[in-house]
Amino acid sequence: MSKPPRRISPSVLENIALHYLDRFDSSAENLRRVLMRRVARAARHHGDDPAEGAALVAALVAGFCASGLIDDARFAENRSRSLHRRGRPARAIRQTLAAKGVGDEEIAAALADLAEETGAAGDLAAARHYVRRRRLGPWRPPEERAARRDKDLAALARAGFSWGVAQAALDEDADPGESGAVR
Repeated sequence: MSKPPRRISPSVLENIALHYLDRFDSSAENLRRVLMRRVARAARHHGDDPAEGAALVAALVAGFCASGLIDDARFAENRSRSLHRRGRPARAIRQTLAAKGVGDEEIAAALADLAEETGAAGDLAAARHYVRRRRLGPWRPPEERAARRDKDLAALARAGFSWGVAQAALDEDADPGESGAVR
């Protein structure tokens, strides 16, 4: 059986928030959601009013934003780079950031910075990362490539890449300098 939640107070809530931020980078809205789940659980258990906890959460998140501990623009920039390195297309990055509660302006700025860094072929570069990470196309043994091409295209489509980008990523040869290339 799990331990009962502690009654919410400003110091308890701040400790919860700092512990969360120590482990994860977060947007202001995402931190608010995390803290509100804790407040709701504690309010149900202790019979308290969740509106009091919501006011504490709002004040705490506003204070963290004012002090620079939480910065949605920085979060969006870091997260978009990370997702791009993992092989996510711009559309999927936009959706992920929006789900974390990042505003449209911050998302647009982060994607513009990412496009500036990666050049015109941003999604193609992400597709190359995805293909290499999943060992698709040129990263497969040569005798399996033709037989698995349709499945590889489907995997890229499910990941959110356009048909043209998926074909271009699969038609390239693996860089012989990259480790793990199968020849």
